[in-house]
Amino acid sequence: MNKKVNVGGQAVIEGVMMRGNCGIATAIRTSNGEIVIDKKEFIPYTKKYKILGLPVIRGFVSLMESLVVGIKTLNYSAEFFDDGEESSKFDKWFEEKFKDKSNDVIAGISLLVSLAFTILLFFLLPTFAANFFKKALQVNAVLLNIIEGIIRVSIFLLYIYFVSKMEDIKRVFQYHGAEHKTIFCYENDVELTAENAKKFGRLHPRCGTNFIFLVMIISIILFSLTGWNSLLERILYRIILLPVVSGITYEMIKWMGKSNSKLSKFLSYPGLMLQKLTTKEPDLSQLEVAIAALKAAEGIEDKEEKMEEEVEGTGAVI
Repeated sequence: MNKKVNVGGQAVIEGVMMRGNCGIATAIRTSNGEIVIDKKEFIPYTKKYKILGLPVIRGFVSLMESLVVGIKTLNYSAEFFDDGEESSKFDKWFEEKFKDKSNDVIAGISLLVSLAFTILLFFLLPTFAANFFKKALQVNAVLLNIIEGIIRVSIFLLYIYFVSKMEDIKRVFQYHGAEHKTIFCYENDVELTAENAKKFGRLHPRCGTNFIFLVMIISIILFSLTGWNSLLERILYRIILLPVVSGITYEMIKWMGKSNSKLSKFLSYPGLMLQKLTTKEPDLSQLEVAIAALKAAEGIEDKEEKMEEEVEGTGAVI
């Protein structure tokens, strides 16, 4: 039986970020082959404030936190592979203007742009497209919502497919696979080595890919309850209901990660199959990076060092 762990992660440029009991740790394989680890304390808002830890609410809060952390981590990993070109006048002005807060401002802007792009591509565009069918065909509101949902899922699948074909993204997807294999290895209480982790699968039920796919499906159900009135009204409903959709999806993902029931396996299956596109088989060096990140996030390295010091202190031979 798998041990209960609360570790999640994200692939970044030539590295992996892990979030565990001892904070957030990002491990990067630099161009000279060295693994650099950055570790930060992290206390989720859902633990700081009880009201934010309530079911459904915690899902949307966790999603926003994950987006912020993810963007900051991606920006951090990108710094290791800067091409060395001289900063532009705008970059210099930006740094002078915001100084130490420039990275936070960039992360905030990136978050807003990402959210706007996601809402436009996966929620508003399908609504506009489905509106065409309303005018061209005489169909009822239920069928229109189903058509909108099919368009939304189709756009998402096409987006994932074409992104997965990009060469640079392939490396990130390999680290995504390394992240999953390492977490599986840890969950099964097997010694964390690259060779051991490689034996595990790369399709994990708690993956963000599952989350996004389920958001698409749950949105079909919830949005169908809002009717099919004016285009502006439908757009407002879709934006307003996004926190509810993400909150419900979060609760489902948590349940699916713990349950071995036939229903949870059935609901997980489409997202797992989709991970065949968003994860690739990693090599041993990439697994080493993921393991370094997980150990730092869970404080395993600190425990191992402490045990070594205690053994040395007793003069024991091992």
